[in-house]
Amino acid sequence: MTGREKKIVRHLSEEDLDRLLGEADDQKEFERLVFIKRLYKGATLKEAADDVGKSEGTATNWVNRWNEGGLGKLTPNFGGGRPPKLDEDQQDELIDRLREGQPWKKQEIQHLLDKEFDVEYHPHYLPTFLYNLGLSYAIPRTKRPDRPDNAEEILDERVEYAFDEDAHDQPHNKRDSDDDDDEEEWRTDEDICTDGGTVVGFFDVSHPQPWDNSQRLYTVDDPHITRPLVKIDTPAAGFYALNGESVLSFPPNQEKEQICGCFEEIREQNPGKRILLVLDNFSSHVCKHTRKRAHELGIDLVFLPVGSPDLNPIEPVWKSLKWESSPLIVNGEDEYRRLLDELFDQLTEKLSFAASWIDNHLSGFLNKIC
Repeated sequence: MTGREKKIVRHLSEEDLDRLLGEADDQKEFERLVFIKRLYKGATLKEAADDVGKSEGTATNWVNRWNEGGLGKLTPNFGGGRPPKLDEDQQDELIDRLREGQPWKKQEIQHLLDKEFDVEYHPHYLPTFLYNLGLSYAIPRTKRPDRPDNAEEILDERVEYAFDEDAHDQPHNKRDSDDDDDEEEWRTDEDICTDGGTVVGFFDVSHPQPWDNSQRLYTVDDPHITRPLVKIDTPAAGFYALNGESVLSFPPNQEKEQICGCFEEIREQNPGKRILLVLDNFSSHVCKHTRKRAHELGIDLVFLPVGSPDLNPIEPVWKSLKWESSPLIVNGEDEYRRLLDELFDQLTEKLSFAASWIDNHLSGFLNKIC
């Protein structure tokens, strides 16, 4: 299986799992419980799938169901009513077929069901059926051709390296290409204290606008807006902190000096602690000037793998911010920025935007942050 292995949520203790295995009177339920137990014991997804004679695609679906709802989601009970049009083996086969050709339009799935499985679902019920199978319904994100297949594994390694301070034989932000520098050039400012714990946060730059018309609004007559449109030419730079103070700033541009100014604001709002800052590979972020200034500020930069903006939890924060701010009626840039600042503060109080990131990349280091 390419990519990272699926993590298993331990909804039940091993003792309860063994008890259920002993009570299972259905072969399919027994296979699923054996599969989960093997994952409990540390088997890989492929190993556990091979043990019960299932494909890795089916195994992935089983893990997703288990993680979402435990035993009830993994072994659904149809309550003795009308049997499903597709039995469990056919559903697993359908998922494998859908995985091969994803993404799909709803009409394409309906055609596949008709031609390959000789079943038809009412168009109103089909989304419910697909949701129960564990499919996602979202706008597909364009994948960059230079994104590595193991992007999440690479990010895991970078987060682990950032927390393992003893493994660093040089300043964290320094690169091998900087070896000609004197070590004295890579010093933390004397007035910066970083011994009070670790703040983890995510940095990104976006361009929210008050004239975005993507949100539907109620009108009586022809839908239009007759008001001066305010356009913001400068970007917004956000720091979404998991366990510190989030910061929204408005630099005039994205040049390295301005990015360093944003880092200085982040440091000012989060004194006394080391900062691990996750960000993308934009040129002004990765340049030596920025990396060195971040080191001076006690900020260790954790760069995302190339072409992996979806691994930055601030992305859904921006999406929510733009959605909520788009219908706002404002009279100028200053008013809009004040509203953005209020919205950003409200949104970044929620950890839900980063829930999966915490589970996938930070669960082993929670004892190192405070």
